[in-house]
Amino acid sequence: MCGRFVMARAVGDLVAQAGAVPPEADFELRESYNVAPTADVAVVLERLVEETPQRELHRARWGLLPGWAKDPSFSSRTFNARSETVVTKPSFRSAVRARRCAVPVDGYYEWLKPTKGSGSQRKRPFYVHPEDDSVMFFAGLYEWWKDPEAEATGEPAWVLSTTILTGASPDDAEQDGVLGELGRLHDRLPLPMGPEMMEAWLNPEKLDSADEAEALVQRVRERAFAVAGGWRLDEVGPAVGNVRNNGPELLEPVAGDPQESLLP
Repeated sequence: MCGRFVMARAVGDLVAQAGAVPPEADFELRESYNVAPTADVAVVLERLVEETPQRELHRARWGLLPGWAKDPSFSSRTFNARSETVVTKPSFRSAVRARRCAVPVDGYYEWLKPTKGSGSQRKRPFYVHPEDDSVMFFAGLYEWWKDPEAEATGEPAWVLSTTILTGASPDDAEQDGVLGELGRLHDRLPLPMGPEMMEAWLNPEKLDSADEAEALVQRVRERAFAVAGGWRLDEVGPAVGNVRNNGPELLEPVAGDPQESLLP
């Protein structure tokens, strides 16, 4: 699961790391150290311009809104998509064949549940991020949704929305180092992509069948751990649990109890 993340990059830096064309001059992306579902986030997608794929940066609502959604509140439960069912689930099956994107983040937060017998009832938040401070690119999907109330409210009629694909975390019984830590932290993992996988995932041509889509999703899952092997986990303070807290101080590591370490 991925329910909170950080994106505090300058637009120019993000464009460079994504290999995208520069956006329109009025494109704005506010830095946030505590991004929550339904907020506006950056997405990277490709579309055909004169038969040539063009990689672009857009702003989207975090939480997918399929065309048949009745209102924007639907997105509060579609900010993640399980990769194992994304090809068949009605909310995602159309997008996975034709509207794939990448969601760039600096890092994300995950909460470790207390172990039985530990005497603690508090979940411990961790900040997961690349060791080299590069951008993570998570496999995602996007949709355009037309707001039926837009004319009355004066809001834009079309809303771009997105979701992040997740998969099973590494088996902590078989993994050492950061992969083992990720397995012990949570049973789900947002699926990251390296440059080669990202190029295949963003291909704007529609896939001919659900089987083709399933094969592509499987490739993302198979390669995710190789990317995640370059991450690190830092325990951070409980302030991140309140979405109103939003500043770089949320990333400051705290000293944990060695007896409760995620390390083997």
